[in-house]
Amino acid sequence: MDIYIVGVGMTPFGRFPEWGVKDLAQRAVTDALTDAGCGKSAVDAAFFANTVMGYLENQIFIPGPIALRAMGFEEIPILTVENACASGSTALWEAINFVRSGSGDVALAVGAEKMNVGDKQRQLAIFDSGWEIETADENYAELIAYGAGVDVPPGSESPDARSRFMDVYAAYARRHMREYGVTQRQIAAVSAKNHAHSVHNPRAFFHKEFSIDDVLAAKPVVYPLTVPMCAPVTDGGAAAIVCSEEAMARYGFDRSRAVKVEACVLVSAVPRQAEEVENQPTYLAARRAYDQAGIGPEDIDVAEVHDAAAIGEIREIENLGLCGFGEAAALSERGDTSIGGRIPVNPSGGLESKGHPIAATGLGQIFELTAQLRGECDDRQVDNARYAIQENGGGSIGLDAAVTVVSILSRTGSGR
Repeated sequence: MDIYIVGVGMTPFGRFPEWGVKDLAQRAVTDALTDAGCGKSAVDAAFFANTVMGYLENQIFIPGPIALRAMGFEEIPILTVENACASGSTALWEAINFVRSGSGDVALAVGAEKMNVGDKQRQLAIFDSGWEIETADENYAELIAYGAGVDVPPGSESPDARSRFMDVYAAYARRHMREYGVTQRQIAAVSAKNHAHSVHNPRAFFHKEFSIDDVLAAKPVVYPLTVPMCAPVTDGGAAAIVCSEEAMARYGFDRSRAVKVEACVLVSAVPRQAEEVENQPTYLAARRAYDQAGIGPEDIDVAEVHDAAAIGEIREIENLGLCGFGEAAALSERGDTSIGGRIPVNPSGGLESKGHPIAATGLGQIFELTAQLRGECDDRQVDNARYAIQENGGGSIGLDAAVTVVSILSRTGSGR
Protein backbone atom coordinates (compact mmCIF):
# COMPACT_ATOMS: atom_id res chain seq x y z
CA MET A 1 0.00 0.00 0.00
CA ASP A 2 1.29 3.44 -0.91
CA ILE A 3 1.59 5.86 2.02
CA TYR A 4 2.00 9.62 1.71
CA ILE A 5 2.98 12.48 3.97
CA VAL A 6 0.41 15.18 3.28
CA GLY A 7 1.07 17.63 6.09
CA VAL A 8 4.00 18.65 8.28
CA GLY A 9 4.44 21.20 11.03
CA MET A 10 7.32 22.30 13.21
CA THR A 11 7.81 24.94 15.87
CA PRO A 12 11.03 26.89 16.04
CA PHE A 13 13.57 24.90 18.05
CA GLY A 14 15.25 26.70 20.97
CA ARG A 15 14.58 27.79 24.55
CA PHE A 16 10.99 28.83 25.21
CA PRO A 17 10.25 29.49 28.88
CA GLU A 18 6.72 30.59 28.03
CA TRP A 19 5.74 27.36 26.20
CA GLY A 20 4.98 23.99 27.78
CA VAL A 21 4.70 20.59 26.12
CA LYS A 22 1.02 21.11 25.29
CA ASP A 23 1.80 24.45 23.63
CA LEU A 24 4.62 22.97 21.56
CA ALA A 25 2.50 20.00 20.49
CA GLN A 26 -0.46 22.20 19.61
CA ARG A 27 1.61 24.56 17.49
CA ALA A 28 3.22 21.70 15.55
CA VAL A 29 -0.03 19.78 15.03
CA THR A 30 -2.01 22.88 14.05
CA ASP A 31 0.62 23.72 11.44
CA ALA A 32 0.57 20.13 10.11
CA LEU A 33 -3.24 20.14 9.81
CA THR A 34 -3.15 23.50 8.06
CA ASP A 35 -0.41 22.26 5.74
CA ALA A 36 -2.48 19.19 4.88
CA GLY A 37 -5.67 21.23 4.48
CA CYS A 38 -7.73 19.10 6.86
CA GLY A 39 -9.26 19.28 10.31
CA LYS A 40 -8.79 17.10 13.38
CA SER A 41 -11.82 15.02 12.39
CA ALA A 42 -9.85 13.50 9.51
CA VAL A 43 -7.32 11.90 11.87
CA ASP A 44 -8.06 8.26 12.72
CA ALA A 45 -5.23 7.78 15.26
CA ALA A 46 -2.44 9.79 16.86
CA PHE A 47 1.02 8.74 18.05
CA PHE A 48 2.60 11.16 20.52
CA ALA A 49 6.34 11.03 21.22
CA ASN A 50 7.86 12.38 24.43
CA THR A 51 10.78 11.33 26.62
CA VAL A 52 11.29 13.82 29.44
CA MET A 53 7.90 14.79 30.91
CA GLY A 54 8.24 12.00 33.45
CA TYR A 55 11.69 13.18 34.55
CA LEU A 56 11.17 16.92 34.53
CA GLU A 57 7.42 17.30 35.22
CA ASN A 58 6.57 14.00 36.93
CA GLN A 59 3.97 13.35 34.19
CA ILE A 60 5.04 9.75 33.81
CA PHE A 61 1.76 8.32 32.51
CA ILE A 62 -0.48 9.33 29.55
CA PRO A 63 1.39 12.43 28.33
CA GLY A 64 0.00 11.82 24.83
CA PRO A 65 -3.70 11.80 25.68
CA ILE A 66 -3.18 14.79 27.98
CA ALA A 67 -1.35 16.88 25.39
CA LEU A 68 -3.68 16.06 22.51
CA ARG A 69 -6.93 16.21 24.50
CA ALA A 70 -5.97 19.80 25.31
CA MET A 71 -6.30 20.67 21.62
CA GLY A 72 -9.50 18.74 21.01
CA PHE A 73 -8.51 15.21 20.01
CA GLU A 74 -11.02 12.79 21.53
CA GLU A 75 -12.18 9.20 21.16
CA ILE A 76 -9.57 8.16 18.58
CA PRO A 77 -6.66 5.93 19.62
CA ILE A 78 -3.88 8.06 21.12
CA LEU A 79 -0.64 6.27 21.95
CA THR A 80 2.39 7.61 23.77
CA VAL A 81 5.70 6.58 22.19
CA GLU A 82 9.09 6.55 23.92
CA ASN A 83 12.16 5.28 22.11
CA ALA A 84 14.87 7.64 23.36
CA CYS A 85 16.15 10.06 20.70
CA ALA A 86 14.37 8.01 18.02
CA SER A 87 10.94 8.56 19.62
CA GLY A 88 9.62 10.94 16.95
CA SER A 89 10.71 8.67 14.10
CA THR A 90 9.18 5.71 15.93
CA ALA A 91 5.88 7.61 16.18
CA LEU A 92 6.03 8.10 12.41
CA TRP A 93 6.80 4.38 11.93
CA GLU A 94 3.75 3.57 14.06
CA ALA A 95 1.54 5.98 12.10
CA ILE A 96 2.68 4.55 8.77
CA ASN A 97 2.04 0.99 9.88
CA PHE A 98 -1.35 1.92 11.34
CA VAL A 99 -2.44 3.16 7.91
CA ARG A 100 -0.71 0.33 6.06
CA SER A 101 -2.54 -2.22 8.21
CA GLY A 102 -5.91 -0.86 7.13
CA SER A 103 -6.84 0.20 10.67
CA GLY A 104 -7.44 3.75 9.41
CA ASP A 105 -6.69 6.05 6.49
CA VAL A 106 -5.11 9.08 8.19
CA ALA A 107 -2.72 9.13 11.15
CA LEU A 108 -0.85 11.80 13.05
CA ALA A 109 2.68 11.52 14.43
CA VAL A 110 3.82 14.27 16.77
CA GLY A 111 6.80 14.77 19.05
CA ALA A 112 7.12 17.52 21.66
CA GLU A 113 9.75 18.17 24.27
CA LYS A 114 10.26 20.78 26.98
CA MET A 115 13.85 20.24 28.10
CA ASN A 116 14.94 23.66 29.38
CA VAL A 117 13.70 23.96 32.96
CA GLY A 118 16.40 26.16 34.47
CA ASP A 119 18.23 23.31 36.22
CA LYS A 120 21.23 22.11 34.21
CA GLN A 121 21.93 19.11 36.41
CA ARG A 122 18.35 17.82 36.05
CA GLN A 123 18.41 18.47 32.32
CA LEU A 124 21.59 16.48 31.82
CA ALA A 125 20.46 13.69 34.17
CA ILE A 126 17.71 12.65 31.76
CA PHE A 127 20.34 11.13 29.48
CA ASP A 128 21.42 8.68 32.18
CA SER A 129 18.43 6.51 31.22
CA GLY A 130 19.61 6.18 27.62
CA TRP A 131 21.26 2.84 28.40
CA GLU A 132 20.73 0.03 30.88
CA ILE A 133 20.97 1.68 34.29
CA GLU A 134 21.89 -1.54 36.09
CA THR A 135 25.08 -1.81 34.04
CA ALA A 136 25.72 1.90 33.42
CA ASP A 137 29.34 1.86 34.55
CA GLU A 138 30.11 -1.21 32.43
CA ASN A 139 28.37 0.37 29.43
CA TYR A 140 30.42 3.52 29.85
CA ALA A 141 33.69 1.66 30.22
CA GLU A 142 33.07 -0.43 27.10
CA LEU A 143 32.33 2.63 24.98
CA ILE A 144 35.27 4.63 26.29
CA ALA A 145 37.55 1.66 25.56
CA TYR A 146 36.17 1.65 21.99
CA GLY A 147 37.91 4.99 21.45
CA ALA A 148 41.13 4.24 23.33
CA GLY A 149 44.53 4.82 21.80
CA VAL A 150 44.35 8.53 20.94
CA ASP A 151 46.41 11.08 22.86
CA VAL A 152 44.31 13.82 24.46
CA PRO A 153 45.99 17.25 24.29
CA PRO A 154 46.23 19.19 27.57
CA GLY A 155 43.38 21.65 28.09
CA SER A 156 41.13 20.01 25.51
CA GLU A 157 38.46 18.85 27.95
CA SER A 158 36.10 20.92 30.07
CA PRO A 159 35.66 20.26 33.81
CA ASP A 160 32.04 21.41 33.55
CA ALA A 161 29.14 18.97 33.91
CA ARG A 162 28.11 17.32 30.67
CA SER A 163 26.05 14.40 29.48
CA ARG A 164 27.94 11.11 29.51
CA PHE A 165 26.72 10.71 25.95
CA MET A 166 29.15 13.43 24.83
CA ASP A 167 31.92 11.22 26.24
CA VAL A 168 30.50 8.41 24.13
CA TYR A 169 30.47 10.54 20.99
CA ALA A 170 34.05 11.56 21.76
CA ALA A 171 34.95 7.86 21.93
CA TYR A 172 33.31 7.33 18.51
CA ALA A 173 35.38 10.23 17.19
CA ARG A 174 38.62 8.86 18.63
CA ARG A 175 37.86 5.47 17.09
CA HIS A 176 37.57 7.10 13.66
CA MET A 177 40.73 9.06 14.30
CA ARG A 178 42.64 5.90 15.16
CA GLU A 179 41.17 3.62 12.47
CA TYR A 180 40.81 5.99 9.52
CA GLY A 181 43.10 8.92 10.25
CA VAL A 182 40.25 11.36 10.74
CA THR A 183 41.41 14.70 12.12
CA GLN A 184 39.81 17.09 14.57
CA ARG A 185 39.81 19.67 11.78
CA GLN A 186 37.70 17.40 9.56
CA ILE A 187 35.19 16.91 12.38
CA ALA A 188 35.11 20.68 12.83
CA ALA A 189 34.40 21.04 9.10
CA VAL A 190 31.14 19.13 9.62
CA SER A 191 30.12 21.50 12.40
CA ALA A 192 31.04 24.61 10.40
CA LYS A 193 29.01 23.34 7.44
CA ASN A 194 25.94 22.66 9.55
CA HIS A 195 26.07 26.05 11.26
CA ALA A 196 26.34 27.67 7.82
CA HIS A 197 23.23 25.77 6.72
CA SER A 198 21.26 26.80 9.80
CA VAL A 199 21.66 30.50 8.98
CA HIS A 200 19.01 29.93 6.29
CA ASN A 201 16.61 27.94 8.50
CA PRO A 202 14.19 30.25 10.35
CA ARG A 203 13.19 27.42 12.71
CA ALA A 204 16.75 26.56 13.78
CA PHE A 205 18.04 27.18 17.30
CA PHE A 206 21.21 28.96 16.09
CA HIS A 207 21.75 31.31 13.17
CA LYS A 208 25.46 32.03 13.48
CA GLU A 209 28.15 30.96 11.04
CA PHE A 210 31.38 29.46 12.33
CA SER A 211 34.55 28.95 10.35
CA ILE A 212 36.45 25.72 10.90
CA ASP A 213 38.98 27.69 12.94
CA ASP A 214 36.15 29.18 15.02
CA VAL A 215 34.88 25.69 15.82
CA LEU A 216 38.35 24.50 16.80
CA ALA A 217 38.93 27.56 19.00
CA ALA A 218 35.59 27.25 20.81
CA LYS A 219 35.22 26.01 24.38
CA PRO A 220 36.18 22.34 24.64
CA VAL A 221 33.72 19.70 25.81
CA VAL A 222 35.61 16.42 25.59
CA TYR A 223 38.35 15.81 23.04
CA PRO A 224 38.00 16.14 20.11
CA LEU A 225 34.60 17.83 20.55
CA THR A 226 34.07 21.55 21.16
CA VAL A 227 30.77 23.25 21.97
CA PRO A 228 29.71 24.03 18.35
CA MET A 229 30.18 20.35 17.49
CA CYS A 230 27.52 19.29 20.05
CA ALA A 231 23.73 19.58 19.99
CA PRO A 232 22.18 21.96 22.55
CA VAL A 233 19.47 21.12 25.07
CA THR A 234 16.36 22.13 23.15
CA ASP A 235 12.61 22.75 23.38
CA GLY A 236 10.46 22.10 20.32
CA GLY A 237 7.71 20.21 18.57
CA ALA A 238 7.20 18.65 15.14
CA ALA A 239 4.40 16.69 13.49
CA ALA A 240 3.50 14.82 10.32
CA ILE A 241 0.22 13.56 8.87
CA VAL A 242 0.27 10.40 6.78
CA CYS A 243 -2.49 8.93 4.65
CA SER A 244 -3.40 6.16 2.26
CA GLU A 245 -4.02 6.52 -1.48
CA GLU A 246 -7.77 6.25 -0.83
CA ALA A 247 -7.69 9.07 1.70
CA MET A 248 -5.77 11.26 -0.73
CA ALA A 249 -8.83 11.49 -2.95
CA ARG A 250 -11.47 11.41 -0.22
CA TYR A 251 -10.08 14.39 1.67
CA GLY A 252 -8.83 16.25 -1.38
CA PHE A 253 -5.21 16.32 -0.23
CA ASP A 254 -2.95 18.16 -2.67
CA ARG A 255 -1.13 15.41 -4.55
CA SER A 256 1.38 17.86 -5.99
CA ARG A 257 2.68 18.57 -2.47
CA ALA A 258 2.34 15.04 -1.11
CA VAL A 259 5.56 13.16 -0.39
CA LYS A 260 5.62 9.39 -0.83
CA VAL A 261 7.02 7.16 1.90
CA GLU A 262 9.20 4.72 -0.02
CA ALA A 263 10.46 3.02 3.15
CA CYS A 264 10.44 3.42 6.92
CA VAL A 265 12.52 0.81 8.74
CA LEU A 266 13.08 0.46 12.48
CA VAL A 267 15.78 -1.87 13.80
CA SER A 268 17.27 -2.60 17.19
CA ALA A 269 20.97 -3.13 17.85
CA VAL A 270 22.64 -6.50 17.43
CA PRO A 271 25.70 -7.72 19.35
CA ARG A 272 28.86 -7.05 17.37
CA GLN A 273 32.62 -6.81 17.64
CA ALA A 274 34.19 -3.41 17.02
CA GLU A 275 35.49 -4.41 13.60
CA GLU A 276 32.09 -5.70 12.41
CA VAL A 277 31.05 -2.36 10.96
CA GLU A 278 28.38 -3.88 8.72
CA ASN A 279 26.44 -4.97 11.81
CA GLN A 280 25.83 -1.39 12.92
CA PRO A 281 22.08 -0.74 13.18
CA THR A 282 22.04 2.14 10.69
CA TYR A 283 23.85 -0.02 8.14
CA LEU A 284 21.29 -2.81 8.62
CA ALA A 285 18.29 -0.47 8.52
CA ALA A 286 19.57 1.35 5.45
CA ARG A 287 19.97 -1.87 3.46
CA ARG A 288 16.39 -2.86 4.25
CA ALA A 289 15.16 0.62 3.38
CA TYR A 290 16.94 0.64 0.02
CA ASP A 291 15.48 -2.79 -0.75
CA GLN A 292 11.97 -1.60 0.11
CA ALA A 293 12.35 1.56 -1.95
CA GLY A 294 13.93 -0.22 -4.90
CA ILE A 295 16.78 2.30 -5.09
CA GLY A 296 20.38 2.56 -3.90
CA PRO A 297 22.53 5.10 -2.09
CA GLU A 298 23.55 6.59 -5.43
CA ASP A 299 19.94 7.74 -5.97
CA ILE A 300 19.77 9.83 -2.79
CA ASP A 301 19.74 13.60 -3.36
CA VAL A 302 19.58 14.90 0.23
CA ALA A 303 19.95 13.45 3.74
CA GLU A 304 19.09 14.39 7.31
CA VAL A 305 21.09 12.37 9.84
CA HIS A 306 21.43 12.22 13.62
CA ASP A 307 24.38 14.45 14.50
CA ALA A 308 24.01 14.91 18.27
CA ALA A 309 27.74 15.51 17.84
CA ALA A 310 29.53 16.20 14.57
CA ILE A 311 31.15 12.77 14.50
CA GLY A 312 27.63 11.31 14.37
CA GLU A 313 27.15 12.73 10.89
CA ILE A 314 30.44 11.24 9.73
CA ARG A 315 29.56 7.79 11.04
CA GLU A 316 26.01 7.74 9.77
CA ILE A 317 26.60 8.85 6.19
CA GLU A 318 29.09 5.98 5.99
CA ASN A 319 26.50 3.58 7.40
CA LEU A 320 23.92 4.86 4.90
CA GLY A 321 26.29 3.96 2.07
CA LEU A 322 26.62 7.55 0.86
CA CYS A 323 30.36 6.90 0.89
CA GLY A 324 32.67 4.12 2.02
CA PHE A 325 33.73 3.49 5.60
CA GLY A 326 36.45 5.95 6.56
CA GLU A 327 35.66 8.32 3.69
CA ALA A 328 33.05 10.66 5.18
CA ALA A 329 35.41 13.05 6.94
CA ALA A 330 37.30 13.88 3.75
CA LEU A 331 33.99 14.07 1.88
CA SER A 332 32.78 16.69 4.34
CA GLU A 333 36.03 18.64 4.39
CA ARG A 334 36.01 19.15 0.63
CA GLY A 335 32.40 20.38 0.61
CA ASP A 336 30.60 17.40 -0.92
CA THR A 337 28.02 17.37 1.89
CA SER A 338 27.27 21.09 1.71
CA ILE A 339 24.27 22.50 -0.14
CA GLY A 340 25.44 22.57 -3.74
CA GLY A 341 27.77 19.62 -3.16
CA ARG A 342 27.46 16.05 -4.39
CA ILE A 343 25.23 14.84 -1.53
CA PRO A 344 23.95 17.60 0.77
CA VAL A 345 23.62 16.40 4.37
CA ASN A 346 21.66 18.21 7.08
CA PRO A 347 20.58 21.26 5.06
CA SER A 348 18.44 22.14 8.10
CA GLY A 349 21.60 22.70 10.14
CA GLY A 350 21.36 19.30 11.81
CA LEU A 351 21.02 18.68 15.52
CA GLU A 352 24.20 20.67 16.21
CA SER A 353 22.62 23.97 15.18
CA LYS A 354 18.94 23.33 14.44
CA GLY A 355 18.61 21.77 17.90
CA HIS A 356 17.76 18.41 19.44
CA PRO A 357 14.42 18.30 21.33
CA ILE A 358 14.72 14.55 21.79
CA ALA A 359 11.25 13.25 20.90
CA ALA A 360 10.68 15.92 18.24
CA THR A 361 14.03 15.46 16.52
CA GLY A 362 13.10 12.71 14.04
CA LEU A 363 9.92 14.47 12.97
CA GLY A 364 11.92 17.68 12.61
CA GLN A 365 14.09 15.81 10.11
CA ILE A 366 10.95 14.65 8.27
CA PHE A 367 9.69 18.25 8.19
CA GLU A 368 12.93 19.35 6.52
CA LEU A 369 13.01 16.55 3.95
CA THR A 370 9.35 17.01 3.07
CA ALA A 371 9.99 20.70 2.47
CA GLN A 372 13.10 19.86 0.41
CA LEU A 373 11.20 17.43 -1.82
CA ARG A 374 8.47 20.05 -2.32
CA GLY A 375 11.05 22.68 -3.26
CA GLU A 376 10.02 24.96 -0.39
CA CYS A 377 13.33 25.62 1.37
CA ASP A 378 14.36 28.94 -0.20
CA ASP A 379 18.07 29.69 0.38
CA ARG A 380 18.81 26.20 1.74
CA GLN A 381 17.02 24.38 -1.09
CA VAL A 382 18.77 21.39 -2.63
CA ASP A 383 18.32 21.59 -6.39
CA ASN A 384 16.01 19.01 -7.97
CA ALA A 385 15.73 16.81 -4.90
CA ARG A 386 13.82 13.63 -5.80
CA TYR A 387 14.87 11.11 -3.14
CA ALA A 388 15.65 11.89 0.49
CA ILE A 389 16.89 9.71 3.32
CA GLN A 390 16.52 10.21 7.08
CA GLU A 391 18.40 8.50 9.91
CA ASN A 392 17.54 8.88 13.59
CA GLY A 393 19.00 6.79 16.41
CA GLY A 394 18.13 6.50 20.07
CA GLY A 395 19.72 5.20 23.26
CA SER A 396 22.73 2.92 23.54
CA ILE A 397 23.19 -0.84 23.79
CA GLY A 398 26.64 -2.29 23.35
CA LEU A 399 28.62 -0.22 20.86
CA ASP A 400 25.65 1.29 19.05
CA ALA A 401 22.34 3.07 19.22
CA ALA A 402 19.72 0.85 20.83
CA VAL A 403 17.18 1.65 18.10
CA THR A 404 17.53 3.27 14.69
CA VAL A 405 14.98 4.42 12.13
CA VAL A 406 15.85 4.98 8.48
CA SER A 407 13.21 6.46 6.16
CA ILE A 408 13.32 7.11 2.42
CA LEU A 409 10.95 9.67 0.92
CA SER A 410 10.35 10.68 -2.68
CA ARG A 411 8.85 13.58 -4.53
CA THR A 412 5.46 12.52 -5.87
CA GLY A 413 5.82 11.42 -9.47
CA SER A 414 9.63 11.43 -9.29
CA GLY A 415 9.82 8.02 -10.92
CA ARG A 416 12.67 5.54 -10.69
